[in-house]
Amino acid sequence: MTQPVPIRRAPGPLLALALELAARTLPILPLRAGKLPFGNCRPCASNACGGRPVMKTSGPCECPGVCHGWAAATTNSAILASPPWLRAWEQAQAVAYHPGGAGLTVVDLDHADAIEWARQSLPRTRTVRTTRGEHWIYRGTMQSANAVRDGVDIKSTMVYARWLGPGTGAMADLPEAVRALVVREPSPVRPAHHDARVPAPCGGGECRHRTPAYLNRGITMAEQRITEATSAVHATVYRTFLAVLSAHGRCGCLTDTHVARLFAAAQAKGESARHCTDAWTNALTRLGL
Repeated sequence: MTQPVPIRRAPGPLLALALELAARTLPILPLRAGKLPFGNCRPCASNACGGRPVMKTSGPCECPGVCHGWAAATTNSAILASPPWLRAWEQAQAVAYHPGGAGLTVVDLDHADAIEWARQSLPRTRTVRTTRGEHWIYRGTMQSANAVRDGVDIKSTMVYARWLGPGTGAMADLPEAVRALVVREPSPVRPAHHDARVPAPCGGGECRHRTPAYLNRGITMAEQRITEATSAVHATVYRTFLAVLSAHGRCGCLTDTHVARLFAAAQAKGESARHCTDAWTNALTRLGL
């Protein structure tokens, strides 16, 4: 008996929207039923791949699929239309974007009382209607947080937001009143579990960098590279750590202070201490240190 062929949603309309939004520099990803991102494939489960974004150019993970949630969001039309992503678009129910990767913050207002609070407390900005309330979109990024007050979530770095249309009104700069909603003691920077003073090579042991200024300039440039990242923060942090260790990891001149500076820059972009440690360890492993 012939089995019925399952009917799958054509990727056309959602993919067309995704490509249009990506052309506007919004990092895009598909959502499956329940407004959820596509889960990790088996090789990437439990952070086995290092937790990096999906493409080979973004770090040690070589998975070509859309399996890293917000970290998979991309503006690259070739990736969005690649075969692994096309299979995801066939099952997708909606389009989402990474606000922080686009330099944006979304104040997600879930009910009428939250909207009224925003109207009384926040500067007006671009507004998008949602199924339960409104998204207020500001220009600028910050740490994301849920339930900062009743019915109010902050979506910016390391999260995704569903695309519900362009909205209305002029976009305002992110105000301090929104930043103040996420108030917590700064987490201490935790250096990697290994001794950051990498042993010098056997043949002499003298640092090949003639002045401390060379190292300090390199660390400053690394901090700047991380700070200026507007998308693929995971990948930028890993590649920056790899570059620093490639230049300075074998001569013994790196100290815990240098590592702490790099971790602090990454954490200011929303990376967790665990992600920093993972990225540092992965870079050490790749270089054989």
